[in-house]
Amino acid sequence: MKAESLVMDSQNCLKLLPDSFNKRRLKLSYFTVNNYLNEIQTLAKKQCLGNFSWPEIDKVNAWMISSETATFMKAGGLGMIASELPEAFNNTFAQKGEKISVVTPLYLGDTKKKKAVLVKNVYTGSERNSIEISKAAVIKVPFIKQGSEKLEDITVEVYLGKFANTNYIFLANNHFFSINPHKDNPSAQDGCYVYNEFGVNEVERFAFFSKAVYVLIKNLYEGKVKGIDLPNALIANDWHSGALSGLTKYFTRAQAEVGLMDEDLAEELYSLPIIHIAHHMGYQGWDYENTTRILNSLYEYTALMVFKNAKSIKNNNQRAKNTLIVHDCYNQASCNFHLADRVVTVSRNYLEEVSKETDFGYDFRDILKIRKDHRNFVGIINGYDKKLISPNKEKIAAINQYFSGFNFRFYDENHLDAKLHNKEEFIRLISKIASDKDYKQKTIPLIDTYKFSSIVDDIKNPEKTPVLCMTSRLVEQKGYDIAALAIENLVKKIREQDSSLEYPIFILGGAGNPECFEILTNLKDRVSASDPKIGERIFVFRGYRDEFAYAIQLASDFYLMPSHFEPCGLTQMEAMAKGALPIATSTGGLVDTIEDGVDGFRTAAFFAGNQTVYGTMSLAKRLKNNEIAYTQTLERALNLFYFDPEKLHIMTRAAMLKDFSWDVSGGSVFRYYSLLKHGHI
Repeated sequence: MKAESLVMDSQNCLKLLPDSFNKRRLKLSYFTVNNYLNEIQTLAKKQCLGNFSWPEIDKVNAWMISSETATFMKAGGLGMIASELPEAFNNTFAQKGEKISVVTPLYLGDTKKKKAVLVKNVYTGSERNSIEISKAAVIKVPFIKQGSEKLEDITVEVYLGKFANTNYIFLANNHFFSINPHKDNPSAQDGCYVYNEFGVNEVERFAFFSKAVYVLIKNLYEGKVKGIDLPNALIANDWHSGALSGLTKYFTRAQAEVGLMDEDLAEELYSLPIIHIAHHMGYQGWDYENTTRILNSLYEYTALMVFKNAKSIKNNNQRAKNTLIVHDCYNQASCNFHLADRVVTVSRNYLEEVSKETDFGYDFRDILKIRKDHRNFVGIINGYDKKLISPNKEKIAAINQYFSGFNFRFYDENHLDAKLHNKEEFIRLISKIASDKDYKQKTIPLIDTYKFSSIVDDIKNPEKTPVLCMTSRLVEQKGYDIAALAIENLVKKIREQDSSLEYPIFILGGAGNPECFEILTNLKDRVSASDPKIGERIFVFRGYRDEFAYAIQLASDFYLMPSHFEPCGLTQMEAMAKGALPIATSTGGLVDTIEDGVDGFRTAAFFAGNQTVYGTMSLAKRLKNNEIAYTQTLERALNLFYFDPEKLHIMTRAAMLKDFSWDVSGGSVFRYYSLLKHGHI
């Protein structure tokens, strides 16, 4: 350690960033004092250009750093990959002595939708799975709490446990990881994303999480914590752990520069490879108001030094010239996009979208294009264990018991007659919900239904009646606006067709925002006004009940996915496994997972604003927009249903046979293994 370097305080090297620096102009002057600061200045460029070789890894011992896990705290696909990738990896490679462990917060509290408790040594997460844990260590994490101006050592307890074949490392601190909501918590924020009882928001929570992971790793290298194997690679699961590479690569260099860290230790932490997984690029971890406090919490008294030297790679975006902030705002994803050793996104087509279009790549489009061109940005499709999504005898039996008086049947790709029976049962079920208020209140009390009508007497031939469902979250991303306009266009054409054809049944809804629900209610009202017979077959609801959603998919012929964007998508995989052919826009992972005309349907063109993102220019000129393109795709699917049922049967069987499991031959777990082992796929 260079004790004499501490005199550099007079050169403004050991100072916090000034309060609210991002709200006024702070002049940046890039200067070189020695190799450490020069490395900080040039690191983003070197990382994006892939100028560093991947370290030799004999046996993989990686940590998956994740805010969510499907096992203990799930909100979406981010949590699925955090549980399923390590489990599949360990199943496949454990015999070789290689493994992935999961590092995640130990959440405690009750949001009324999500509940997590620790009783003695048994932790039960919000997904109702329990794990026996033991305390392995206590670490001190320097951080500045809201309302304070000083760094304080915050206690974090480290717990270990094993679930199935995967080791879990839980980090516990009630202040940051409580999920008890604040009285001002927005209703849409739940689980690990709540604004909690102590006034901690999601960005601050996960900045602290990143810092705690860094401190734990540093303690392991220093020998202060025993009983936990040192990782030889880190997998940062989206923006939540986006501060990690700044800590391991910037902070260590700055600490060594001023003599606060041994140079050998700094080099070990600096050299630990980080793979950043990017899910939806629109979620980046922004926090304008707390920019100063979070950066000072992460980089402590070298924050000013780090910030003044955190130079982005040269790009066309004037908003992203510094790796720690974007447009004067703390951005937690930014650091890993610039500094991680590898960046992965969750499908190959989404990789192309985010590296070409600012509508998809946002402020990082140019940086990701540079990374793609230099082969350190790759696309790997999320896996999905087929056993979890194929028709399940036990779950179907539970549905029959839950709804009482109904007899849904198990089916597979070789016994599709039972799927027709399920359609008949679902027509009965939805008609009973419409006609029997007491039954509706008993079975789906938290689901709001809109003008449901009984159609059981109107359906003369269920086999000839197409059922189309859309039961994803009610959010803008899912394209309910596209669906509504396309259905209206379709209805106009249906009236012109052979009147002997059975009108389709549409089942549309899910949990989410009222604006999307209003799009659907307006659709039903408009169609009903012009043609009541078609309108009564449009079922619109808001809310979620697993048994209801499962029954819908068991009965449906088609699943609507008119997404505005879909980085990977899991819903189309679930639908295909149940023989509901997806009808999708050609965006993101939908392009990679749905083979048009073989196991589903995709639009011939896809647009982001006025820009053609997918399809030839001639097709784009003819189709004009996503609504027209989606209408045409709906028509193709229904024409096949009405006029070529044999072809439809072949497609349904092909969809059910498709296996997206992580560990199938050529599956995504082998791509991650190659990436961890060699730095490429």
